[in-house]
Amino acid sequence: MLNQIYIDNLIKTALLEDNNYCDSASVHLLSEEQKDFAYFQAKDDGVLSGLNIAFRVFEILDSSFEYKTKFKDGDKVKKGDIIAEFSGKTIFLLQGERVALNILCHMSGIATATAKLVNLCNGTKASVADTRKTLPGLRNIEKYAVYCGGGKNHRYNLSDCAMLKDNHIDAAGGIKNAVSKIKSKLGHTVKIEVETRNLEEVRQALDSKADIIMLDNMTISQMQEAVSLIDGKAITEASGNVTEQTISEIAKTGVDVISSGALTHSAKTLDISMKFRA
Repeated sequence: MLNQIYIDNLIKTALLEDNNYCDSASVHLLSEEQKDFAYFQAKDDGVLSGLNIAFRVFEILDSSFEYKTKFKDGDKVKKGDIIAEFSGKTIFLLQGERVALNILCHMSGIATATAKLVNLCNGTKASVADTRKTLPGLRNIEKYAVYCGGGKNHRYNLSDCAMLKDNHIDAAGGIKNAVSKIKSKLGHTVKIEVETRNLEEVRQALDSKADIIMLDNMTISQMQEAVSLIDGKAITEASGNVTEQTISEIAKTGVDVISSGALTHSAKTLDISMKFRA
């Protein structure tokens, strides 16, 4: 799913940010030829994502880098698990450590948060999706992490779907006018999604034949009524106030998709450490 050119460019940007002149500790402390063995260890339970990207950090720095692991992206790990063991030149292991862990811990945190929400929707038809609320430059790996956690990806960018949010609708003079104008100019392969704030707007989106109707910040009873009103004529997406405490009730309303920006903008990192073998 991830473009290798994008990954390598991201890693190189991070490495240059962390070491733009010299490593003031390692280069004065260690010989260039010294080699060591190290490992990644989970310090909490969670779901892995970004493991191969972490390895790639060291591969870019050191052609002699080697690793072995029993885990892959999407796997569950327990606190104390040795995720991977590897070896390479000591200077490069130290220079790549923080970049590799920053990526691995961040992505695994997103995957872990996603898996929790997905599990809370078990027994319903609702899928869990991300949004465009991602950190600049990291969207691809953050959305990949959602996928590793069992979630689905919303649109990657503004080109993927004509999504009419409240500001679009207000600026265009209402849902009917906005959808009509978009349909007259849009290619046949692009879907139209309309964000609705109340049941009247749901009716307008339905009459306009929108492909997807978002139920934004609605109460459980409003969502239930909206799903009944739409009755399969459009995909339904619930958004707003999605938490571990609320998602089960939202899923039980019968919506098709539940989107959450918190998956990428607020997920707690999964604690993983790198240690040298004694």
